[in-house]
Amino acid sequence: MRPVDSDDAELIAAIRRGDVASFEPLVQKYQPRVFGTVRRYARRESEVEDIVQEVFIKAFHKLDTFRGAAPFEHWLMRLTVRMCYDFLRAHRRRREMAFSDMSDDEGDWLERFAADPDTASEHADAARELVNRVLEQLSPAARLVITLHEIEGRSVKEIAALTGWSQPLVKVRAFRARAEMQKCLARIARKKYL
Repeated sequence: MRPVDSDDAELIAAIRRGDVASFEPLVQKYQPRVFGTVRRYARRESEVEDIVQEVFIKAFHKLDTFRGAAPFEHWLMRLTVRMCYDFLRAHRRRREMAFSDMSDDEGDWLERFAADPDTASEHADAARELVNRVLEQLSPAARLVITLHEIEGRSVKEIAALTGWSQPLVKVRAFRARAEMQKCLARIARKKYL
Protein backbone atom coordinates (compact mmCIF):
# COMPACT_ATOMS: atom_id res chain seq x y z
CA MET A 1 0.00 0.00 0.00
CA ARG A 2 1.10 3.52 -0.73
CA PRO A 3 1.67 5.79 2.23
CA VAL A 4 -0.54 8.78 2.90
CA ASP A 5 0.22 11.78 0.66
CA SER A 6 2.39 14.17 2.70
CA ASP A 7 0.12 17.15 1.90
CA ASP A 8 -2.91 15.14 3.03
CA ALA A 9 -1.09 14.02 6.18
CA GLU A 10 -0.24 17.63 7.09
CA LEU A 11 -3.83 18.76 6.53
CA ILE A 12 -5.24 15.86 8.55
CA ALA A 13 -2.81 16.58 11.40
CA ALA A 14 -3.87 20.25 11.37
CA ILE A 15 -7.56 19.28 11.45
CA ARG A 16 -6.96 16.95 14.37
CA ARG A 17 -5.26 19.86 16.21
CA GLY A 18 -8.44 21.91 15.75
CA ASP A 19 -7.75 23.81 12.50
CA VAL A 20 -11.13 23.20 10.88
CA ALA A 21 -10.24 25.34 7.84
CA SER A 22 -7.63 22.75 6.81
CA PHE A 23 -10.44 20.44 5.73
CA GLU A 24 -11.36 22.71 2.80
CA PRO A 25 -8.27 21.83 0.68
CA LEU A 26 -9.11 18.13 1.11
CA VAL A 27 -12.67 18.80 -0.07
CA GLN A 28 -11.42 20.73 -3.09
CA LYS A 29 -8.90 18.04 -3.97
CA TYR A 30 -11.25 15.04 -3.74
CA GLN A 31 -14.62 16.57 -4.58
CA PRO A 32 -14.45 15.76 -8.35
CA ARG A 33 -13.72 12.09 -7.65
CA VAL A 34 -16.49 11.84 -5.04
CA PHE A 35 -18.97 13.55 -7.38
CA GLY A 36 -18.01 11.14 -10.19
CA THR A 37 -18.56 8.11 -8.00
CA VAL A 38 -21.86 9.33 -6.56
CA ARG A 39 -23.24 10.13 -10.03
CA ARG A 40 -23.04 6.41 -10.84
CA TYR A 41 -25.66 5.70 -8.18
CA ALA A 42 -27.90 8.76 -8.01
CA ARG A 43 -29.41 10.34 -11.10
CA ARG A 44 -30.91 13.59 -9.87
CA GLU A 45 -28.34 16.32 -9.33
CA SER A 46 -29.99 17.35 -6.05
CA GLU A 47 -29.52 13.78 -4.73
CA VAL A 48 -25.90 13.74 -5.92
CA GLU A 49 -25.16 17.03 -4.17
CA ASP A 50 -26.83 15.84 -0.95
CA ILE A 51 -24.85 12.59 -0.90
CA VAL A 52 -21.55 14.35 -1.63
CA GLN A 53 -22.23 16.80 1.17
CA GLU A 54 -23.04 13.92 3.53
CA VAL A 55 -19.82 12.13 2.51
CA PHE A 56 -17.67 15.12 3.43
CA ILE A 57 -19.57 15.80 6.65
CA LYS A 58 -19.15 12.18 7.69
CA ALA A 59 -15.49 12.21 6.62
CA PHE A 60 -14.88 15.27 8.79
CA HIS A 61 -16.60 13.74 11.82
CA LYS A 62 -14.92 10.34 11.37
CA LEU A 63 -11.45 11.69 10.57
CA ASP A 64 -10.19 10.33 13.90
CA THR A 65 -10.84 6.81 12.58
CA PHE A 66 -8.45 7.39 9.66
CA ARG A 67 -5.27 5.54 10.62
CA GLY A 68 -3.06 6.43 7.65
CA ALA A 69 -2.20 2.83 6.69
CA ALA A 70 -3.50 3.58 3.18
CA PRO A 71 -3.90 6.87 1.32
CA PHE A 72 -6.64 9.21 2.53
CA GLU A 73 -8.25 8.94 -0.91
CA HIS A 74 -8.81 5.19 -0.41
CA TRP A 75 -10.42 5.79 2.96
CA LEU A 76 -12.62 8.54 1.51
CA MET A 77 -13.68 6.45 -1.49
CA ARG A 78 -14.57 3.53 0.79
CA LEU A 79 -16.75 5.93 2.77
CA THR A 80 -18.27 7.26 -0.48
CA VAL A 81 -19.17 3.80 -1.79
CA ARG A 82 -20.76 2.85 1.51
CA MET A 83 -22.81 6.07 1.55
CA CYS A 84 -23.97 5.33 -2.01
CA TYR A 85 -24.98 1.83 -0.96
CA ASP A 86 -26.95 3.28 1.96
CA PHE A 87 -28.62 5.70 -0.47
CA LEU A 88 -29.61 2.84 -2.79
CA ARG A 89 -31.03 0.83 0.10
CA ALA A 90 -33.02 3.81 1.34
CA HIS A 91 -34.37 4.64 -2.14
CA ARG A 92 -35.14 1.25 -3.61
CA ARG A 93 -35.97 1.82 -7.22
CA ARG A 94 -37.53 -1.47 -8.06
CA ARG A 95 -39.77 -0.07 -10.76
CA GLU A 96 -40.74 -2.45 -13.50
CA MET A 97 -39.88 -1.04 -16.88
CA ALA A 98 -42.11 -1.95 -19.77
CA PHE A 99 -40.76 -2.06 -23.29
CA SER A 100 -43.10 0.82 -24.10
CA ASP A 101 -41.21 2.96 -21.52
CA MET A 102 -38.05 2.75 -23.59
CA SER A 103 -37.08 5.29 -26.18
CA ASP A 104 -37.18 4.22 -29.82
CA ASP A 105 -33.37 4.14 -29.91
CA GLU A 106 -33.24 1.87 -26.85
CA GLY A 107 -35.87 -0.47 -28.27
CA ASP A 108 -34.13 -0.58 -31.65
CA TRP A 109 -30.83 -1.31 -29.96
CA LEU A 110 -32.34 -4.14 -27.90
CA GLU A 111 -33.86 -5.71 -31.01
CA ARG A 112 -30.56 -5.42 -32.93
CA PHE A 113 -28.67 -6.91 -29.98
CA ALA A 114 -31.11 -9.84 -29.75
CA ALA A 115 -30.79 -10.48 -33.49
CA ASP A 116 -27.01 -9.99 -33.84
CA PRO A 117 -25.00 -9.09 -30.72
CA ASP A 118 -21.82 -8.41 -32.74
CA THR A 119 -23.26 -5.45 -34.68
CA ALA A 120 -25.17 -3.78 -31.84
CA SER A 121 -22.14 -1.83 -30.57
CA GLU A 122 -22.70 0.84 -33.23
CA HIS A 123 -25.36 2.49 -31.05
CA ALA A 124 -23.50 2.77 -27.77
CA ASP A 125 -25.52 5.74 -26.44
CA ALA A 126 -28.81 3.83 -26.61
CA ALA A 127 -27.14 0.80 -25.02
CA ARG A 128 -25.69 2.95 -22.21
CA GLU A 129 -29.12 4.45 -21.49
CA LEU A 130 -30.72 1.00 -21.47
CA VAL A 131 -28.07 -0.27 -19.04
CA ASN A 132 -28.74 2.71 -16.75
CA ARG A 133 -32.47 1.99 -16.80
CA VAL A 134 -31.88 -1.68 -16.01
CA LEU A 135 -29.45 -0.79 -13.20
CA GLU A 136 -32.13 1.38 -11.60
CA GLN A 137 -34.34 -1.70 -11.27
CA LEU A 138 -31.74 -3.83 -9.50
CA SER A 139 -31.51 -4.31 -5.76
CA PRO A 140 -29.01 -1.99 -4.05
CA ALA A 141 -26.39 -4.72 -3.54
CA ALA A 142 -26.74 -5.90 -7.14
CA ARG A 143 -26.48 -2.38 -8.52
CA LEU A 144 -23.43 -1.64 -6.39
CA VAL A 145 -21.54 -4.78 -7.33
CA ILE A 146 -22.41 -4.53 -11.07
CA THR A 147 -21.29 -0.90 -11.13
CA LEU A 148 -18.04 -1.57 -9.32
CA HIS A 149 -17.14 -4.81 -11.10
CA GLU A 150 -18.57 -4.57 -14.60
CA ILE A 151 -18.66 -0.81 -15.23
CA GLU A 152 -15.67 0.43 -13.23
CA GLY A 153 -13.68 -2.78 -13.79
CA ARG A 154 -12.68 -3.23 -10.16
CA SER A 155 -11.38 -6.57 -8.92
CA VAL A 156 -13.14 -8.70 -6.32
CA LYS A 157 -10.41 -7.75 -3.85
CA GLU A 158 -10.92 -4.02 -4.48
CA ILE A 159 -14.69 -4.35 -4.11
CA ALA A 160 -14.25 -6.19 -0.84
CA ALA A 161 -12.00 -3.39 0.44
CA LEU A 162 -14.45 -0.67 -0.66
CA THR A 163 -17.59 -2.31 0.69
CA GLY A 164 -16.33 -4.16 3.73
CA TRP A 165 -17.75 -7.42 2.34
CA SER A 166 -15.65 -10.60 2.25
CA GLN A 167 -14.27 -11.67 -1.14
CA PRO A 168 -16.52 -14.77 -1.27
CA LEU A 169 -19.54 -12.56 -0.53
CA VAL A 170 -18.53 -10.22 -3.37
CA LYS A 171 -18.37 -13.19 -5.74
CA VAL A 172 -21.78 -14.45 -4.63
CA ARG A 173 -23.33 -10.99 -4.94
CA ALA A 174 -21.79 -10.53 -8.41
CA PHE A 175 -23.24 -13.87 -9.53
CA ARG A 176 -26.67 -13.00 -8.13
CA ALA A 177 -26.50 -9.49 -9.63
CA ARG A 178 -25.87 -10.86 -13.11
CA ALA A 179 -28.79 -13.25 -12.70
CA GLU A 180 -31.01 -10.40 -11.48
CA MET A 181 -29.99 -8.31 -14.49
CA GLN A 182 -30.77 -11.19 -16.88
CA LYS A 183 -34.22 -11.60 -15.33
CA CYS A 184 -34.86 -7.90 -15.73
CA LEU A 185 -33.89 -7.97 -19.41
CA ALA A 186 -35.97 -11.11 -19.96
CA ARG A 187 -39.00 -9.34 -18.42
CA ILE A 188 -38.50 -6.40 -20.75
CA ALA A 189 -38.20 -8.66 -23.80
CA ARG A 190 -41.26 -10.72 -22.74
CA LYS A 191 -43.37 -7.58 -22.49
CA LYS A 192 -42.20 -6.53 -25.93
CA TYR A 193 -43.25 -9.74 -27.66
CA LEU A 194 -46.41 -10.67 -25.74
